[in-house]
Amino acid sequence: MREPTCGAARAFIIGMVLLAAAGAARAQIVLPEISVTAERGPSGAAPSSELNAPGSASEGVVTGAEINDRPVTRPGEVLEAVPGLIVTQHSGEGKANQYFLRGFNLDHGTDIAIHLDGMPINMRSHGHGQGYADLNFMIPELIGGVWYRKGPYFAEEGDFSSAGSVRLNYVDRLDRALVQTTLGSFGHWRSLAAASRPVGDGHLLGAAEMTFHNGPWQVGDALRKFSGFVRYSQGTDRDGFALTAMAYANNWTSTDQVPLRAVQSGLINRYGSLDPTDGGNASRFSLSGRWSRFDEAGASRIEAYAIRSSLNLWNNFTYFLDNPINGDQFRQNDQRTLLGFNASHSFFGRLGALPMEIKVGAQGRYDDIRLGLSRTEARMPLSVVRDDRVREASLAAYIENTLRWTPWLRTTLGLRTDWYSASVASDIAANSGATQASITSPKFGLVLGPFARTELFFNAGHGFHSNDARGTTIRVDPNDRVTPVDRVPLLVKSKGAEIGLRARPIDGLETTLAAFVLDFASENLFVGDAGTTEPSRPSRRVGFEWTNHWKATPWLSLDIDVAYTRTRFTDIDPAGRYVPGAPALIASAGFTIGQRTGWFGGATFRYFGPRPLIEDNSARSPATALVNARIGYRFDNGVRVQLDALNLLNTPASQIDYFYTSRLPGEPATGIADRHFHPVEPRAMRLTVAGQF
Repeated sequence: MREPTCGAARAFIIGMVLLAAAGAARAQIVLPEISVTAERGPSGAAPSSELNAPGSASEGVVTGAEINDRPVTRPGEVLEAVPGLIVTQHSGEGKANQYFLRGFNLDHGTDIAIHLDGMPINMRSHGHGQGYADLNFMIPELIGGVWYRKGPYFAEEGDFSSAGSVRLNYVDRLDRALVQTTLGSFGHWRSLAAASRPVGDGHLLGAAEMTFHNGPWQVGDALRKFSGFVRYSQGTDRDGFALTAMAYANNWTSTDQVPLRAVQSGLINRYGSLDPTDGGNASRFSLSGRWSRFDEAGASRIEAYAIRSSLNLWNNFTYFLDNPINGDQFRQNDQRTLLGFNASHSFFGRLGALPMEIKVGAQGRYDDIRLGLSRTEARMPLSVVRDDRVREASLAAYIENTLRWTPWLRTTLGLRTDWYSASVASDIAANSGATQASITSPKFGLVLGPFARTELFFNAGHGFHSNDARGTTIRVDPNDRVTPVDRVPLLVKSKGAEIGLRARPIDGLETTLAAFVLDFASENLFVGDAGTTEPSRPSRRVGFEWTNHWKATPWLSLDIDVAYTRTRFTDIDPAGRYVPGAPALIASAGFTIGQRTGWFGGATFRYFGPRPLIEDNSARSPATALVNARIGYRFDNGVRVQLDALNLLNTPASQIDYFYTSRLPGEPATGIADRHFHPVEPRAMRLTVAGQF
């Protein structure tokens, strides 16, 4: 990060500290507590408890307090509070995480839709992979709640949501100002200041975060990250308005996955690098607003946003396979302006004597993108592979009807239509062009109960994901500019169904069980030696999930989640039927103890099962089992001290594994097929001291 940026960031943090101090000085002002309830979601809910309930067994809400009770290594890992979701990293700390859910290797976000305050995080036609979802700008302490859904069963959810969707909301205000600093192993330092105060008829909330991190790598991450946030709001999330500005800048060096043979031969150690110049920089600036109204007759909500983002990535996954002299490093760059809106209105009423809600909505998005791929050596340009200007627009309309037929029977019928248009202006004339596509997705849900504290669910529906617009207009391989290349459709359909139950057998315990099937017309796969996602063959997933949350006492909570999925390609191909990277078994368990003051703590266990790495299942990844833990004390005066132990058992496992061909110096020109892995960081300790005023 350039020094002027760091100077501005420091000034912003100082300003937040002063704002916090001002808040402390006005001690007579008591701000309300922020609470999150498990209602229909962030876009409003019916006022009647007859309709205000989950629509599927796999839908849920996690509060911000529960999110921040979990010790995590990086911001994106807070999403692991969603049962069955794995969040990992195969590169430097500035790159988007890699996600796994319901038998999907979701790469950086291909089939999990992530939103923050109504803004989409997934990027279409992205320079590093379709659906790229970077959460490194997120400030976890500001999260008010996380609302998750799984499967293509909900009319409000569109692109990238077939495996699931996650919607995060930041709070509008804090009851007390917060200043905290974290120091930890491997050069980790993070400071955060956040405060809110009354302004006019509303509240002004500001926060700033700075993070520095090197990691255990022989070539340090040299991470320099800044995140800033300002929001003015009036009223509540369901009845009020808010205007928000966010800023983020990051610069890092990365150690990517390395071949197993390089470690076994002693060429490098487990934390070594084969190209010390890999890394990147990223920035994100956004302005967003929301307006909502809520009464007995209905609920309205409008969200609008403008985002400017940039990313430069330098990676070298194959080392000297393609270019024995200069090496195989390449640069992927993506710069875009994104504009969009979400609008919905719910009508609350009755069909005769039957309680009913009708929700209608519209969504729109426009991406203006400049992206490219070039060959480099030590980040210096060698040649341009492709340079493209992509303009992509989409509009969607949906309607959803929820009707309670009897005290024990509720149905939801939904219909969604999406229209996409894209144009590609490429430096290769043959690969330029325009395309359009539309898709209609019906949805259905049935809820029976409650019977003896138990509800039964059935859900079915169609969904989709979009493909990179460049793949819809391509004619020739950009590497040689001659070889013909097949085009892909812009939109790819999915369809799925789920049955499940939700039970509360004793006070404080909620357990859910869901069995599902999900078919995709074309699988999006990550290509390890190219660093991109590419459309592949049709697939089917069949699995089940069992989740349990028990608030045993006011000071003790326990969680146990297990998810199993069988994933296969459904066509016939000599290569095999296994989907590379698709996990079969994912499990987690954890506990938290403590109350508002005094001792607190907890631990989480996460099991990431073995996965096929190639289609015939002849190469597989090992399993990864990790434990994180926390212990701390909250004083009556608002001071908190906590110690986090990450990878408590110092397990020498992999964050991620791939199998592909690469070449090290002196190896045959054709290279060697090998397992490539990115290791879990060794045990790390992080001490946090925080004050709330």
